[in-house]
Amino acid sequence: MGNRHLPRHIVWSTDKIDLSDPFQRKWFIKQVLTHGRSEDIKKLDLDEVEKLLDELNLPEDIYRLWKAYFEVKHHASG
Repeated sequence: MGNRHLPRHIVWSTDKIDLSDPFQRKWFIKQVLTHGRSEDIKKLDLDEVEKLLDELNLPEDIYRLWKAYFEVKHHASG
C-alpha cells in the first residue's frame, strides 16, 4: 500500500502514513471508523475491518455498531 496523504478530518498529527506497516494501518482504520465520513469508510476493505475489529480499541458505541453490522451481514448472507 505504501505512503498515503490523508485528509485532515481523519488524521491531523501527520501528513502521510505508511499503510504497509501493520501498526500504522490499524491506527488508520481506527481513525477512519472514528472520524471518517461515509466516503472515507467506503474506501476501507470491510473484510479487513471485520478481521481487525477486536484489535482496534474503538470507542464502545462505534465498536457495537460495527459488530452489529457484521452480524446482520452474515445472517443475511447465510
